[in-house]
Amino acid sequence: MKECYLGVDVGSVSTNIVLLDEEDKVIIKKYLRTQGRPIEVLQKGLNEIRGEIGDFKVKGVGTTGSGRHLANIILGGDIVKNEITSHAVAAINEIPDVRTVLEIGGQDSKIIILRDGIVTDFAMNTVCAAGTGSFLDRQAARLGIKIQEFGQMALKSTNPVRIAGRCAVFAESDMIHKQQLGHNQEDIIRGLSEALVRNYINNIGKGKDIKGPVVFQGGVAANVGIKEAFKNALNTDIYVPKHHDVMGAIGAGILAKSNVSKTGKTNFKGLKIADTSYKVKGFECNDCSNMCEVIEIYAEGKVVARYGDKCGKWTNSIETEDQRLA
Repeated sequence: MKECYLGVDVGSVSTNIVLLDEEDKVIIKKYLRTQGRPIEVLQKGLNEIRGEIGDFKVKGVGTTGSGRHLANIILGGDIVKNEITSHAVAAINEIPDVRTVLEIGGQDSKIIILRDGIVTDFAMNTVCAAGTGSFLDRQAARLGIKIQEFGQMALKSTNPVRIAGRCAVFAESDMIHKQQLGHNQEDIIRGLSEALVRNYINNIGKGKDIKGPVVFQGGVAANVGIKEAFKNALNTDIYVPKHHDVMGAIGAGILAKSNVSKTGKTNFKGLKIADTSYKVKGFECNDCSNMCEVIEIYAEGKVVARYGDKCGKWTNSIETEDQRLA
């Protein structure tokens, strides 16, 4: 039976699951669409992994991403870390002297500045859609091409057109205008790639000391057109890791291994969780002016966890039977 460390990154668009060996190498990975059902997707991922490699022993669990606390409760995690730390750890594992991490995911993007293996600065963008994976997916579909072909078409351009990339709405309307003027797809796609990189550098990269080595992570790192645009804009080589799409999960797995080496045990609840029936309910606590929305997780009809309350009243008083909301 394989012994490994489990890293999980639950985001709004994708849920990424990796198993790492003792050398922090990826044994298997799963990149799944969250689709608003994080618990079901986690279970699906574990079942798929079990179906492909058989049963495995988990020595430690780390969770990250916007749904990290939920994943921690469901799995029995050993460490919960934010996305900045997880991505930084994974990048350092790939390129020990990395000084800048560019990360663009499905619905957000971030930049991380490191010096001597320590995060010294960072910024995140969760508001503007321009430059994210979902925006690129939508533009590829509108142009009638597969997103996998997007980057290669950009590299074929010999005369890129300038696209207004400061806003997703303006970028899309400008693309339509350029099409109406008769520009070919390759030049429009190259122009869009350059516009999105300008937007990234001028917004979340503004005021940041961007120096190489530069590691490009996230699903959009697969787009060679965006990678080339970053290379030209920053005038430095851009390194894209083999497992660029699951780096957050890799970082969480590495952190779990480090944590378990100190504690000597794991809180992992076992692979039976992949077959457990879960239900999520929420209620508003009116006991004080905070009016917290408390989330309850039920397993086989019983409350197994709560979170969301600022004071800890509900979190620390888990009911063992489903009575209150029955």
